[in-house]
Amino acid sequence: MNVQPSRPRFAGFTLIELSISAALMAMILVSAYLCLSAGVSSQRLVESRAGVVQSARIAMALMSADLRCACPLSKNSAFLGMKRTVGEVQADNLDFATHNFTPRRAREADWCEVSYFLDKDRASGQFSLWRRRDATPDDEPLSGGSREEIVPGVRGLKFEYYDGFDWYDEWGDPEGRHKGQTSSLDPANLSGMPEAVRITLWLDPGSRPAKETSAEKDSAVPPLVFQTVARLNLAAISQGASGGSTTSGAGASQPVPMQ
Repeated sequence: MNVQPSRPRFAGFTLIELSISAALMAMILVSAYLCLSAGVSSQRLVESRAGVVQSARIAMALMSADLRCACPLSKNSAFLGMKRTVGEVQADNLDFATHNFTPRRAREADWCEVSYFLDKDRASGQFSLWRRRDATPDDEPLSGGSREEIVPGVRGLKFEYYDGFDWYDEWGDPEGRHKGQTSSLDPANLSGMPEAVRITLWLDPGSRPAKETSAEKDSAVPPLVFQTVARLNLAAISQGASGGSTTSGAGASQPVPMQ
């Protein structure tokens, strides 16, 4: 008789096979986690920046709409734009009047006083863009009214003014430095209204780890820069009424050169 050796009914895995399988499974799980984490981080970054872009669009649309319907602020100062720096932040001020307003109460005219400026939040340490509107104009055109926050997380705001030939960093004489000193050599930006205003807005790109200080955040990620040019459609009418304009028509389509 030939006797054959008996074999086990069930064959198992060796220790080496189990170790290799565990290592491969761990590598697959780690790779999947890294891909998922990168996807979530990218989605948060895109969502935060999309929100910043939307906020910039709203801010630019509000300022452009007010400027397109701008009119003289008062008899002494038709349009005031002051260059200002707070620390290392460009924080220009802009004061004018606009017909981009609908009266809702008694004693309100069809135009209002408007101011755009930056103000710092004490809690977060960040600047926000604010708009002041006074629907009851009086002898103090730079005060009164109510203010509203337009967009937070602003890293800078710059206004430039075009007179038809050159761009200026300031417009008007808010401090009366040139009062009584007019001459034929005075620059055009001391009186009247500009033909166009160039707006440059720097915004924080989005949220980052809360453990970082505000200085580390500002130095780590550069701001998002937005720029637009708003033409003052009523500037020609207001200047033509005072005899100081040679432009024909309120909505003249003369091109504005960019620097």
